[in-house]
Amino acid sequence: MSWLEWLVALLAVAGSLFVLLGSFALVKLPDFYTRLHGPTKATTLGLGALVLASMVYFNFVKAELSLQQLLIALFLFITAPITAHMLIKAALHLKLKTSASTSGKQNADL
Repeated sequence: MSWLEWLVALLAVAGSLFVLLGSFALVKLPDFYTRLHGPTKATTLGLGALVLASMVYFNFVKAELSLQQLLIALFLFITAPITAHMLIKAALHLKLKTSASTSGKQNADL
């Protein structure tokens, strides 16, 4: 295997692990605000790595110029933070409560 194939494999595995970590955070974190943080950070990074692996593979290994992946990455990195911001603003407007472990209320005794 060439070094480009190793790079593609490394990016694909790293991206898959970040997507898995973001999905796990979505299920396991205690409240809406922390559940939103996991997928917007880890999953965006993971999908970025997967799209980068696809770009490297098709542009260098297959020797085909493919700009669709670049447009996907650009769309992903623009829309994910905007969507997260809109969801947080809606949650603040609805006055969603945080869990005691994330609001800092248990540290008030210290």
